[in-house]
Amino acid sequence: MPGSHDQRSRSAKAVTIHGCAQSGDLIGVQKRLQENPSLLNARNAVMAQTPLHVAAGYNNTSIVKYLLEWKGPEKVELEARNMYGETPLHMAAKNGCSESARMLLRHGASLEAKANNGMTPLHLAVWHALRAEDSITVSTLLEYNADCSVKDNEGMTPLNHLSDGASSEKLRGLLGRHMEEQRKRKAIESCSEAKAKMTEFEAAISNIVGLQELKMQLRRWARGMLFDEKRRALGLNIAPRRPPHMAFLGNPGTGKTMVARILGKLLHMVGILSTDKVTEVQRTDLVGEFVGHTGPKTRRKINEAEGGILFVDEAYRLIPMQKADDKDYGLEALEEIMSVMDSGKVVVIFAGYSEPMKRVIQSNEGFCRRVTKFFYFDDFNTTELAQILHIKMDHQDQNSLLYGFKLHPSCSVEAVAELIDRETTDKQRREMNGGLIGPLLANARENLDLRLDFDCTDTDGLVTITLEDLKAGLELLSP
Repeated sequence: MPGSHDQRSRSAKAVTIHGCAQSGDLIGVQKRLQENPSLLNARNAVMAQTPLHVAAGYNNTSIVKYLLEWKGPEKVELEARNMYGETPLHMAAKNGCSESARMLLRHGASLEAKANNGMTPLHLAVWHALRAEDSITVSTLLEYNADCSVKDNEGMTPLNHLSDGASSEKLRGLLGRHMEEQRKRKAIESCSEAKAKMTEFEAAISNIVGLQELKMQLRRWARGMLFDEKRRALGLNIAPRRPPHMAFLGNPGTGKTMVARILGKLLHMVGILSTDKVTEVQRTDLVGEFVGHTGPKTRRKINEAEGGILFVDEAYRLIPMQKADDKDYGLEALEEIMSVMDSGKVVVIFAGYSEPMKRVIQSNEGFCRRVTKFFYFDDFNTTELAQILHIKMDHQDQNSLLYGFKLHPSCSVEAVAELIDRETTDKQRREMNGGLIGPLLANARENLDLRLDFDCTDTDGLVTITLEDLKAGLELLSP
């Protein structure tokens, strides 16, 4: 009897929690979950769907509500995937189940979840609306700000799936209006974010003394990268920007390492690099003592720097003074670095004295092709050194020796510059540059401690460094 076979099939189907979810049998779902709470996220055969998938796909809202509010030991999997990679929201969308979709969205279901074919719930809601001539589920998803510009695996947005004809006209207008509103919102948001990031960037480079040409180049990069962010936010398909590899040329203490760290933060801030990490290396970190050691040693450092900046300090030491020195493996380390510079996985900055760096530039014919930006770090004059001293005093962290200390009002930039000019030699300033300031301040604090009386109760005087202290600090630096 055919009828009895169908009846038995329906009966067997109704026994499972999935069958109850499909038929709208709330009592059956409640009973099975109370008996066995682990059925909450159980997958059915073949389709691998959870009860929430089934209830949402059949718009059985009382069951959807019950599952979403279940108080058992487990929580319902809101983003569970069936065999097609579809979430419960996908199921509600492709079957036009607007009420279920709204419930899922209220509980935080992801609008941007993609099925195996790359389709979002909005793609599937549009697909259903075209066949059923009912766009209410599309409207529900748009109400929760579903992104109209997301593309599936075939590069199609929900709007691209619409064909010509009267049935598509209403949907086209609905999606078009929403897309325009989204573009405007994204433009406002990206503009606000860009301004905030540019403010953060300007604050960072304000701590760079001198180096006007370099700061201007950094501003150009920052603005270009931030405008690229805005272009992409507005849906424009533009080529990715790859930051260039660089050479920083100048004496020690001229700020090369500090600028590299600021650059790392900038490139990470705008999404060019995945991390703001700057991995600082010298010859000893890269070059081995025996045949076969240098390659693996250098590659380890390159891997460590991946996603950020590899800062090769005193890079000229990789190239031997005498070309006949065939036992030196520095050139092998340089070639290893050069081999990854086209990958886009790391930004390399070579740093060192201007004159010896010519050996590096001339050692490899591909160097100037890969290293396209050369920045010259001039020696600091006395006014710039005084400015650095003030910046250091104004930006002490809690681990600093000078945290909590301050300069006496008499220690103006002009007064400190005059003191440095009088108490140091040209040679000393040229060799130390900004590296002179740290030891100077440490010595000045020691002098403060030396001249204070233990009976002193002037709290301000206990933490105030004077010109006298700075002068004593400079005298201790004299060769």
